[in-house]
Amino acid sequence: MLTAIYIALLLVSIGLIVVVLMQAKGSGLGGIFGSDPGVYKTRRGVEKTIFNLTIVLAVLFLALDMLAVLLSS
Repeated sequence: MLTAIYIALLLVSIGLIVVVLMQAKGSGLGGIFGSDPGVYKTRRGVEKTIFNLTIVLAVLFLALDMLAVLLSS
């Protein structure tokens, strides 16, 4: 049982890394060199889906991690 949770944790963490890296496309290094930080905009379409998927994967990772800690002790 614990092995299955560890495998699920590994898969969720890889998915979370990929989703976060996909999300960071607009942040760049422009702020370091004095460019305008940008205008507030709403997330739409794929960007909103990726944002929501990030939240779901983060909550799932936290829940799996807590479950693994409870079962290992």
